[in-house]
Amino acid sequence: MRKSILLFAAMAVALLASVGYLLVLPIDSARGDATLPSGFVRSPVVGGLTDPVDMEFAPDGRLFVAEQAGKLYIVKPDGTLAKFLDISSKVDSTGERGLMAVAFDPNFSTNHYVYLDYTRAATATAPVHNRVARVTASGDRAVAGSEKLIFRLNDQDDTHHMGGAIDFGKNGKLYVATGDNVGGSTQTLGNLLGKMLRINKNGTIPTNNPFYAATSGSNRAIWALGLRNPFKFAVQPDTGTIFINDVGENAWEEINRNEKGADYGWNVHEGVANDPPYVDPIFSYAHDGDLATTGCSITGGAFYNPATAQFPAEYEGGYFFADFCSGWIRVLDPSTGKARGFATGLENPVDLEVSRGGGLYYLTRGATPSVSKIRYTGS
Repeated sequence: MRKSILLFAAMAVALLASVGYLLVLPIDSARGDATLPSGFVRSPVVGGLTDPVDMEFAPDGRLFVAEQAGKLYIVKPDGTLAKFLDISSKVDSTGERGLMAVAFDPNFSTNHYVYLDYTRAATATAPVHNRVARVTASGDRAVAGSEKLIFRLNDQDDTHHMGGAIDFGKNGKLYVATGDNVGGSTQTLGNLLGKMLRINKNGTIPTNNPFYAATSGSNRAIWALGLRNPFKFAVQPDTGTIFINDVGENAWEEINRNEKGADYGWNVHEGVANDPPYVDPIFSYAHDGDLATTGCSITGGAFYNPATAQFPAEYEGGYFFADFCSGWIRVLDPSTGKARGFATGLENPVDLEVSRGGGLYYLTRGATPSVSKIRYTGS
């Protein structure tokens, strides 16, 4: 059976150890008052959200927040929300489907392109499927009629395990993380399920992708395989290193280093297996029922390499990551492979981002969905 992290509160403790999806119903959690290390403080940024799933800073510093049902907002300096886009009429948001991620073109300052990953509702000519699309921004609004299909993903038979994260690498290529859609074969190059994809920003496929010669059509976009539900990944600004957060099944949550041609082992292995040629995660943590010390669903991740570092030096270059149902944030030292605690008591965190000014932002999806900021005020 698969573990589930979105259940009614009365059932959560009893069922989290035995069943397994990611975004269906928010746990009615009492969390929300974050406990932080000495010298750090939390401040609210914006509330009033409904089922948020992703946030991203635009190159110009504006913070965008996506709701699962298909609305994309800009957080204004006064703490209000400006609606940038509403594609809810096109989106199927059943289960874990929906508007899953937003990313910005490396040349956003000149072309104003905004990229979306969402589940397209069935039409008379096409079944439900995930897709990457592009819209053009004009100020705080998307230009009407500017949506362009960039890359069509697999049809969706099940309503769970979408993956859905997208972001540009340092090389200017667009990476797309896809889930296994519950039971989809990730150990084949014959579909796009449970994969990390790499495409050009216009939707064409780079000829130096690792499986380009061995596949055809859209499958040439496969960069790596063997993932279960890579809900989030993050790109380190200076090095271009990508860490993939892969939601596990019954035993392990994983952080994988994105590597050309890698097979991360699902659904043959989960966690560290020491079984070449499968590539083990660089870090994993177990769920043993004690959610205060372990967890059950890895969600957001962010490298701490801002333009202006605000946190103490020991955090620079660290990788912050969150667990949805345990309500904590931890930080991984990539050089040692060891993680330590950072924040607890959060209300179902789903995403993390670091601003240019060095603040750590976290997005929650509990009883009171919101964006909050953690900053350092110590000496």
